[in-house]
Amino acid sequence: MSALVIMVVAFIGYILMYNLYGKFIGQKIFKLSQTATVPSVELEDGMDYVPTKKEVIFGHHFTSIAGTGPIVGPAIAIIWGWVPALIWVFFGSIFMGAVHDFGALIISMRNQGKSVADYTSKYVNARTRFFFFLVVFLELWIVIAIFGLVIAVVFSMYPSSVFPVWCEVAIALYLGHAIYKQGKNILTWSIIAVILMYITVFIGIYIPIKMPVVAGIPATGVWTIILLAYAFIASTLPVTTLLQPRDFINSHQLMIIMVLLMLGVLLSAFGGNLHIVAPAIQTAPAKAPPMWPFLFITIACGAISGFHSLVSSGTSAKQVRYETDSLFVGYGSMLMEGALATLVIIAVSAGIGMGYVTKSGETLMGVAAWTTHYSSWAAAAGLGSKIAAFVNGSANMIASTGLPNSVAVVIMGVFVASFAGTTLDSATRIQRYIVSELFGSLKMNFLTGKYIATFIAVATALALAFATGAGGKGALKLWPLFGAVNQTLAGLVLIIITVYLKTKGGMKWLISGIPAVFMMVMTIWALALNQSKFGTADNTLLQIVNGLILLLAIWIVVEGVIKFMSMKSDS
Repeated sequence: MSALVIMVVAFIGYILMYNLYGKFIGQKIFKLSQTATVPSVELEDGMDYVPTKKEVIFGHHFTSIAGTGPIVGPAIAIIWGWVPALIWVFFGSIFMGAVHDFGALIISMRNQGKSVADYTSKYVNARTRFFFFLVVFLELWIVIAIFGLVIAVVFSMYPSSVFPVWCEVAIALYLGHAIYKQGKNILTWSIIAVILMYITVFIGIYIPIKMPVVAGIPATGVWTIILLAYAFIASTLPVTTLLQPRDFINSHQLMIIMVLLMLGVLLSAFGGNLHIVAPAIQTAPAKAPPMWPFLFITIACGAISGFHSLVSSGTSAKQVRYETDSLFVGYGSMLMEGALATLVIIAVSAGIGMGYVTKSGETLMGVAAWTTHYSSWAAAAGLGSKIAAFVNGSANMIASTGLPNSVAVVIMGVFVASFAGTTLDSATRIQRYIVSELFGSLKMNFLTGKYIATFIAVATALALAFATGAGGKGALKLWPLFGAVNQTLAGLVLIIITVYLKTKGGMKWLISGIPAVFMMVMTIWALALNQSKFGTADNTLLQIVNGLILLLAIWIVVEGVIKFMSMKSDS
């Protein structure tokens, strides 16, 4: 099957399923109402609760859930073949991920914008709520620390991306001022902002910025400190100051990137230069874990990701202006991410074959290029390796439009760093909400203020980042746990959605109940395999943390099932 056919069929499928399955869920299952009172209006404070146009909040929501997730997951899972990766992304995003994201969003909106961890007490019990907080805090702790490192790695790999990424922050601040303080037209001025940003991209090519060693701290460590300091400031500002305008710029950037990639696929295919060079199915790649269940753990964003529920019930639920907008924001964003993940699969299964430069400087083409990069699980698993596979494969395809490959590489580097920055911002803000909710429930109100709660969020991430040395790579120690923790959270959230829908009568709960069973089976299976693996390797830290997550997952499942079985549906 050609890459062009895959892209066209998948994109048509996403459009059809949004209009068929998505709207069915919105109208018949959740019964969205245009006149329902929403948290952004009821609790409007100009800081976190701000009624926002659906196009703007879509930009925030999508760029927050996407980050580098739909890039790194498919870029390594392709080692099992492009067919299983594509099937999981397509069907997972439609029937699992979008239901999960949309369900978490609408339930939060019907509970004053509270986080999924907080409203768990209402639908299950207070004990489960506390356990949920532990899982959520652990997930965000790793996310904040690792995404600081991700951006630092991108800056080191593509120094030409540094200047435009930081310029985007300044441009976004002015865009927010122009729109919310001066009443400028948001569409017009956001387009101007994007044009300015791409001017800085071209300038960045000529002024690459390489961070030197500072006080014995290597570049990645320095960048991690700077980025976490930035995250502290960004997450304490009103959403209209930086978060919304930056994410709206990034949403335009996404459209530009996707158009470039689609044109790249189209022109490369018609030019006879684009061929799928990855195997269709490869069940036993060298030194890789078994495809079942790890395919469903490795590809999270793009199919289903627990982190998305934290964005849905964290920042987005506090900004959606009408309940009916939640379908476009929650369900629509997930399908857009599935479309992006589809393009990533094409880039790393076909685009990489258009030219791959080895460490020795040799340029390989076709199957040889793919085989060299994906020679083993270890070879493909590194953070830089995954980013490089996507950036280089995408740049190869975009170059067919006439844009120089060197320029395309910088554009893709800026894209990856910008989206990772959005995830870092949002994760820090959400962790602030989680800390405030947790300490508020414990009657420790002196720890719930936005500055102290944000400090706790950033300080704990900083401690993790530097736990193994000055390079800021401490989060990599816990990174082997992240996939299973993230997907465990997704399964647990689906359980909460299922319990919620049980109260609505009929068999509505099946739309989330079936995905919940599938995800919990896959994640508990993966956690159990990891527990054995960590034990064999005598990795005590990972054994302890993984074992704790496994016990919490089983406990919450049991509590959820007991609650579900004891409930009576409303007729």
